Amino acid sequence: MLAMKSRMDEFAEWGTEVVFGRAHGFRAWMMRCVLRFASFFFFLLVKIRLFLFKKRIKTVHYLGTFVISVGNITAGGTGKTPVVELLAHTLTARGRKCAILTRGYKSADLEKPQVWLDERGHKVKRLPKIASDGKTRYLGPLHAGDEPFMLARNLDGVAVLVDKDRVKSGIFAIEQLGSNTLILDDGMQYMKLRHELDIVLVDCGFPFGTGALLPRGTMREPRSSLKRASYIILTKSGGKPQGDLISTIRRYNNVADIIVTDHRPAYLENIFTGERRPLSFLKDKYVACLSGIARPESFECLVEELGARIEIRRRYPDHYWFDQEDLEKFVERCADRAMDLIVTTEKDAVRFLKPDEMDVPIYFLRIRISIEQGQENWDRMIDRICDLSEPQPMPEWGDVL
Repeated sequence: MLAMKSRMDEFAEWGTEVVFGRAHGFRAWMMRCVLRFASFFFFLLVKIRLFLFKKRIKTVHYLGTFVISVGNITAGGTGKTPVVELLAHTLTARGRKCAILTRGYKSADLEKPQVWLDERGHKVKRLPKIASDGKTRYLGPLHAGDEPFMLARNLDGVAVLVDKDRVKSGIFAIEQLGSNTLILDDGMQYMKLRHELDIVLVDCGFPFGTGALLPRGTMREPRSSLKRASYIILTKSGGKPQGDLISTIRRYNNVADIIVTDHRPAYLENIFTGERRPLSFLKDKYVACLSGIARPESFECLVEELGARIEIRRRYPDHYWFDQEDLEKFVERCADRAMDLIVTTEKDAVRFLKPDEMDVPIYFLRIRISIEQGQENWDRMIDRICDLSEPQPMPEWGDVL
């Protein structure tokens, strides 16, 4: 079983290298040819799906509550979770009762179903997985998923519900939790539930992925889909001007407000003790980076910019679930190399099991969103949501598809 897992992990890593053009040789070239052919059929499927929703052949559900989608046109790596966290935190502080509806990618099935009683004491049927009701966390990272668990841990007063059927989650949030604002995490492609606002994220360093659609590339939809965005948030700007990227985006959407942000490190936190250290703690330290995220290069560059000397880089596929053996071998390797500390991401940290031997401390880098440009657009968006007791009318599908 372990050997099969290892082979699957190796294939997944190799496949990532192929897609990003880092794998070379005849085998990689052949795989890219096959994937490019498959991307043509994926493009047709995307267009057909959009057409079916546009013509209302596929049902779009309206729940009578303000629904905000936060998503992207690329697969992973745009830094979506901190943006969702900031949005939910800001709206909650302004008096909205928010629920985050997420798919819970790679989360495990529950061993036994959760039970929820309504106000009359009756069991509610067709429950989503309840990671948090805004007051209590009910699920760990294994069953909630890494990102939903992070959100549930960091957000007081915000429900986090996990289910592929986000219509079901939305109904539960409204009827049982009294939510008046639903945030669709990674919701751009989820069209079964009507969105009042579409917030689309674009990574400044990798705005359109590899430039090709899945599976040859990392794009879920063509660039033209940016026209569905109500607001466009540029992430990971590094504090640099983004005039060229904004000009490119305006070719596809010339009306959406654009907000430029950066992912700023806040502090280091020991995964197992909770001890916090200032960012200056990394200065001139010999560091090992361990991650299982879509774009580890961005994380590693951030660590280096804080003055660390990265001696070991270990990368796993996105959402990889670390087992005891993975961590113990890595800690042992770091101890042999006399590393000062191991640094990982907050998303990865929730999937770590405590090694038997802790010869090298493990910290995660806490990240927060900083608005660099377009603060007035962000404030206007928040005001728009908070000032409405009822959702705004949805534009005609022909105007947005």
